[in-house]
Amino acid sequence: MTMVIPFAAGGPTDVLGRVIAARMSDGLGQQVIVENVGGAGGMTGSARVARAEPDGYQFVLGTVGTHAQGQTLYKHPLYNAVTDFTPVILVAEVPIVLITRKDLPVKIFQEFVSYAKANQAQLQFGSAGAGSATHLGCVLLNYRIGVNVTHVPYRGTGPAMQDLEGGRIDYLCEIITTAKPQIDGGAVKALAILDSKRSPALPNLPTAAEQGTENLIAYTWNAIFLPKGAPEPIVKKVHDAALAAMHTPEVRDRLANLGAQIVPDSETTPDYLGSFVKSEIEKWAVPIKASGVSVD
Repeated sequence: MTMVIPFAAGGPTDVLGRVIAARMSDGLGQQVIVENVGGAGGMTGSARVARAEPDGYQFVLGTVGTHAQGQTLYKHPLYNAVTDFTPVILVAEVPIVLITRKDLPVKIFQEFVSYAKANQAQLQFGSAGAGSATHLGCVLLNYRIGVNVTHVPYRGTGPAMQDLEGGRIDYLCEIITTAKPQIDGGAVKALAILDSKRSPALPNLPTAAEQGTENLIAYTWNAIFLPKGAPEPIVKKVHDAALAAMHTPEVRDRLANLGAQIVPDSETTPDYLGSFVKSEIEKWAVPIKASGVSVD
């Protein structure tokens, strides 16, 4: 069995996926191989699973970028996130944090807003790829604070983080899973959690709302999808293995340390995920259309 991670190795989806896949292998009695298939903001790998046989041997760990935001952002999406997949299980939700190169001359979020407005023509922000959650997080940020900053897309979070640490780009709206080690190590500067509440993983970092910018809530989520038409017994087998993995203390502790919040059991059914994806597509369409950002 193969879990397709539609982003480069080392990124937040990859880190979370490998934790889940290892425990799913134990429950299934067969190895779940992780394969990274990046490109097009996660659509390349997701599209491969959409076209695969619905026999249970391939499934994708999708995100808010691959299965919600990209449906509006891209003029010609490679698939329909609602009709081309069989929803299996929502796994976790993960907040996004605004991080900058460590020598950017700001210390707090309000200073960043002022600096960005004054220097927007010279600034660059990175992302894990056009249409990814990290891209749309910064689209929302830029829209809310009223700046137009050049976007530099990468093939995954890993290379984007490397360039941020090297000072070649100025900021990222990064998923806390992969931002935390660099923040803790002092390689980058954290300015705000883009969520309605602080994260237990970074309890001393205020939200953007606490620092004067309301309605700046950006996050990602991770969910497992099979190709469309997957038989119910196969859906149940993959679902139950993932749910059992989510219940293990090892996985819960590991994901909590990474800033990910495993969803409650009431939100883990295939039907819930199907409805959730539809509502997320509708919710994100509003700021994406309002910002005027689109990708061919």
